[in-house]
Amino acid sequence: MDGHRVFKMRFADLYPLYLRKVERKGRTQEELDQVIQWLTGYSAQGIQEAIRSGVDLEGFFAQAPRFNPDAELIAGVVCGVRVEEVEDPLMRKIRYLDKLVDELARGKKLSAVLRSRPLNAMAQSNMI
Repeated sequence: MDGHRVFKMRFADLYPLYLRKVERKGRTQEELDQVIQWLTGYSAQGIQEAIRSGVDLEGFFAQAPRFNPDAELIAGVVCGVRVEEVEDPLMRKIRYLDKLVDELARGKKLSAVLRSRPLNAMAQSNMI
């Protein structure tokens, strides 16, 4: 993979930036961790281990225990780019996380940030 420079950025370098952003807006580390857990399937301990290990973003997302299938419901613009139109799968995952952190920092309810499909849509998709 050619990759972008951001792919090699350490998660440990990005996490404090996200944390500072959400805390400036009155949100908590626990809420940030909930967002990361929802998206990636990491536990709180897993997030801390990723920070300690120095894994880069490519490895962080590759090692994610369970990337949330509802992430495809994330839409909108981050840094002038529509996340749903990002072609590179890894870059799209990074933009998804950026978008969720932005929404959290803007004061959106956590229940709205952590998207889910309506129950009837989930039931129909399981029947196929």
